[in-house]
Order: sequence, then structure tokens, then C-alpha cells
Amino acid sequence: MKILNFVLVLIATQFCYSETFTSNLLTPGTVNAVERGLNYLAKVQDEKTGAWLNHVGYKLNYDYRIDNKDAPHVGVTSLACLAFMSAGNLPGRGRYGENVRKGLDFVLGCVHEHTGYISKYGTRMYSHAFATLFLAQVYGMTNDPIVGAKLQKSIDLISDCQNAEGGWRYMPIAMDADMSVTVCQVQALRAARNVGLKVSKGTIQKALRYIRRSADSLSGGFKYQDLPIRQSRITFAVTAAGLTSMYGAGVYEDYLLKKGLNYLRNPPAYEPHPSSDHYFFYYGHYYAAQAMFIAGEPYWSRWYRNIRNELVRVQQGSGAWEDATGYSCPTALSVIILQLPNRYLPIFQK
Repeated sequence: MKILNFVLVLIATQFCYSETFTSNLLTPGTVNAVERGLNYLAKVQDEKTGAWLNHVGYKLNYDYRIDNKDAPHVGVTSLACLAFMSAGNLPGRGRYGENVRKGLDFVLGCVHEHTGYISKYGTRMYSHAFATLFLAQVYGMTNDPIVGAKLQKSIDLISDCQNAEGGWRYMPIAMDADMSVTVCQVQALRAARNVGLKVSKGTIQKALRYIRRSADSLSGGFKYQDLPIRQSRITFAVTAAGLTSMYGAGVYEDYLLKKGLNYLRNPPAYEPHPSSDHYFFYYGHYYAAQAMFIAGEPYWSRWYRNIRNELVRVQQGSGAWEDATGYSCPTALSVIILQLPNRYLPIFQK
């Protein structure tokens, strides 16, 4: 009887929590936008490889340099699959279950046997981290031993590649670090730990020291890099990444969090929806979504309504969203953001 009462209380608590976070947020227009976005992603999935094709490249200041055009992309495929999972689909299960299964097969095939590095056609540590995050979410929901074994290798690589600063950079071995790459690795490590894999406590503590050094005490924002000689840029996207990194490292109460959240609400130089040659609007809001969601009220509902309305407004007739990287990546990120109130992905929980 005591167990039954506990379960009933737990269910009631979860129901109330869900109502608080979803009431008046998932409007019919939101649901329609999500469905159109998922339908677009399903249509453009490459039948031959199971991947999503995208330019493989890297950002350099405000430019995006392309190494391989329209190649099966590890990172974009992982994000697309996470978008489907955000709607409740699993590999082989659900309306888009086959899309997730094919994407999973592609990502598993990109895990290098000896190193654990998840890369194809020149993709970098960004993609490795998103792929690791995807595998962790799949493993947590399916307990597939094949996924678990490759996931552990990919996690070990992240720990092994942490540099002396405590962060990560574009390539596996790097002397310096930046917040945009570090946040991806911290999230991947947290996701793996959440599903029971071994993650070094020392790795997390070292990363947290780097994240703290990247915070700007004056503005409340976070710096792109912790540079000893000159001041690195402080932006909305990097600050969102910094906050999400702190949450991923297990810090939920800290003065840096409060200052950072206030920065996101009133950033000194924040642009509305950018033109299609931009590439960090969706990236920034992907992390801001998680930071605001975990922070809760009074941040979450107001922020979500604003970004929800903006994303619905700028969605294209095809169901896609667009930026400098193309269509699939911003579409996947937009769909994940819009579906956050569903709380289907474990990584979005404390």
C-alpha cells in the first residue's frame, strides 16, 4: 500500500509539473509547425545512407567555411533524430521510428572502432558530441548493448581529449578551448552519466572550472574563450551555452547562473530573427531553451512564448527553417525547441 501511495503521489506530481510547463504553451499553431518540420526532415533524409546531407565545415569568425558539400553529416543526422525523439519516436517505434532507426544505423557506423571518435567526411568534435548525446538518449530508452558499447567509447574519447584548460575545441586534440564546443561535450558527458555510464568526476570538475573562468562578472554574459591577453567576445549564444554547461555539470544554484539568465532576458546586443546567411540564431536558442527550461519560472514561460511565436512566424512553406548551414540543422533545432514542453528527452531534466 505504501508503494502504491508513493507511485500515485509521483504521478500526481509529474502531472502538475507537466500542466505548469505546457499550459497555453503548446498551441495548435505550435503543434502544426512541429509536424510540418518533422515531415520536412523525413522527406529529405537520404535513402541510401539513412543520414541527412549537409555541408561539412566550420565557422571562422562570422563566416562558415565548407570542406565537403552535401555529405552525410554526423551532427545534423544526430540532431534530426533527436528532433524525432522529442516527439516520442524511438528507433523502429512511432510514426517516424524508421527514420530514427536508419539515422541510428548511420551514426553507429561512423564510430571509429579503436578511438571511439564519431566522424565522417571530416566532421569535427561538434558532431561527435551531438552524436554521443543522441546515442545516450537512445541507450537510456532502449538499453541496447551495441549502442551502450559504442557510447562508452565515444565518452572515453571526450574525457581523453579534454585539454589543460578544462575545455574542448574543434579537433580531438587542441591546445585551446571555447565555450561553443565545450558545452556540447559537457552535455554528452551528462547524458551518458544519466543513463548509467562511467564518467570521470575529475573531467566534470575540470570543465566546470573552465566554464566559471569564462563568465564575465560585469555583464553577466559568458566569453567565447578564456583568453589571458585580450577580451573574448560575449554574445547571447555563448552565454546560453555557458549556462547550459553549468547545468550539465550539476550546478543549479549559483550567482553566475542568475546573472547569466538576466543577460539572456536583456542582452545588450541581441538581434531578432536573422537573414538566411546567419548561423548562430538557432544554435543560441537551442541552448537558451534548455537554460530557461531548467531555470523554471519566472524565466521559462515568457521566454518560450516569445521564441515559439518567432519560430512559427519564420517557418518556410516547406516546413523548414533556414540559416547559413542550410535547412536540416536549423529545422531540427527549431523542432527540438518547440517540443521542449513535452519533456520526452531525458537530457532536458535536472
